[in-house]
Amino acid sequence: MDYLKTVVPSQLVAERGSNLVVINPGSANVRIGLAQHDAPLNVPHCIARRTNQVPKRNVIDQMLNSQVTTTQHMEREKSYDNIASLLKIPFLDEEIANNSFPQKMGRVDGYNSQNSKRDVAFSWTNIYEKESTSSSALEGSSSMNKSITIESTGQHETTYTMELNSSEQKFREFICGEEALRISPTEPYCLHRPIRRGHLNISEHYPMQQVLEDLYAIWDWILTDKLFISHSERNLYSAILVVPETFDNREIKEMLSIVLRDLHFSSAVVHQEGLAAVFGNGLSTACVVNMGAQVTSVVCVEDGVALPNTEKTLSFGGEDISRCLLWTQRHHQTWPQIRADIMTKPMDLLMLNKLKESYCEIKEGEVDAVAVVHSYEDGVPPGSHKTRLTALNVPPMGLFYPKLLVPDAYPPPPRSWFNDYEDMLEDTWHTEFPRRSDISDGFFPGVNVGLPMWDSYPLLTNKPKKEEKVGLAEAVMSSILSTGRIDLQRKLFCSIQLIGGVALTGGLIPAVEERVLHAIPSNEAIDMVEVLQSRTNPTVVAWKGGAILGILDFGRDAWIHREDWIRNGIHIGSGRKYKDSYFLQAQAMCYINS
Repeated sequence: MDYLKTVVPSQLVAERGSNLVVINPGSANVRIGLAQHDAPLNVPHCIARRTNQVPKRNVIDQMLNSQVTTTQHMEREKSYDNIASLLKIPFLDEEIANNSFPQKMGRVDGYNSQNSKRDVAFSWTNIYEKESTSSSALEGSSSMNKSITIESTGQHETTYTMELNSSEQKFREFICGEEALRISPTEPYCLHRPIRRGHLNISEHYPMQQVLEDLYAIWDWILTDKLFISHSERNLYSAILVVPETFDNREIKEMLSIVLRDLHFSSAVVHQEGLAAVFGNGLSTACVVNMGAQVTSVVCVEDGVALPNTEKTLSFGGEDISRCLLWTQRHHQTWPQIRADIMTKPMDLLMLNKLKESYCEIKEGEVDAVAVVHSYEDGVPPGSHKTRLTALNVPPMGLFYPKLLVPDAYPPPPRSWFNDYEDMLEDTWHTEFPRRSDISDGFFPGVNVGLPMWDSYPLLTNKPKKEEKVGLAEAVMSSILSTGRIDLQRKLFCSIQLIGGVALTGGLIPAVEERVLHAIPSNEAIDMVEVLQSRTNPTVVAWKGGAILGILDFGRDAWIHREDWIRNGIHIGSGRKYKDSYFLQAQAMCYINS
């Protein structure tokens, strides 16, 4: 303790950060990096596996019927008009008179976009393994030319002629990250997303064992190919798992098993995302609003301790804003005549996310932009289409009017799977769980077989996490008022922290301040709302906070050692994990400001 009070932060990072890996899993992206690094790798949280299934599924959890109901259409259009009235723009069906731009612009292949990174097209992924034999050896070999025909799911076949030596060119068995999103739908691959809407993506077509196996494969690939930490070296490293508040306790247990049992880390600790974000910005008390790609969550933190009764979960995020952007342009007939299908062609979602990040913002008045939209058709290079995008300030307002975004077409994970509702926000880690007599100390589950040991543990009767059917402003207001203390409420309303990729949206901060203040009931003695400027990139602030917590708290009671986890199934700690949060907070402030 005395050492920690006197040590220089940079010395702590050098001593402890070099062998600490921070893993912050999200629905759409996973952030992984060494604690000593300034920023993590931000990798799309998906894997494409080669398949021989006929008919082929492009996305493993895709619903066959994804039609939006008539009621949802009407609610969406009503929400659009409400937003249009606030932003002082024409209503949905009003024609914009005297517009200086033509309604649509044509295809501009060969368009020079070198001066604008946001207009650069994506490229299709090379799905074949790298040739181990040199081209000169191929040329000098006596092998014959062979013609290989690959049948696509469309109405045509693509024929490749290649010169083969001892073996044919092989498909890659699995492809992770952004490369997985850039695979043509005609290729023999199926895209898996192991986490969706803040939970393990378990469904009829995606069993738990496959979900866990995919999580392991993605994380192992990043560690090996991106961070260059081999399997033989993993026992020299410890892992910090920074998990969103949306995860149920059993999901956290399964992730811990992947980290300790399958990835072979020597020890691990779990920190929650909201609390880590507070430490990442050097704060002690804040209302953390985490706006990710698929989920938005709100939780209040007081003096370094998260308050469980303040947690709110909203089932929308940045990808829903991107989907709304596409709907808006199609309704206004400003979208080019191209086939954009984000359900079966993830490349289109990449493009829409890029357009949203480049052009969407919240401000009054008409917000238009001339942009280049790319078409990605099977087997041909991307096409460029210069067009005018309109009403670009409407989609991000869906945060406050969620009916504009329309519920996701994918079904929710089956909640019956989560029969253990122990919440990591509660002080339950000190509970004495009985050991199963039929499991020996040498019990070592095989890779990716689940955890049968949990089945005999007593279930805690905490309520399952609920999703709120309200907008962002109402969720923030309700979360803060649920603290019940006027002094804390006033402090929290002036200490709102926006994190996640959506937090980078232009004009969002004043919009949140104005709409949260407007949402507070008139009988509450609150007259000021303030969003704090983030000292760190909002996308990675929770990861950074996890790194700080791991460096400061290394070796303390909350850490779980691999041998204990494998033999006992759970770490029996004592007291609160964050009982020293005041001291940790002081150290974090020193670390941030150094």
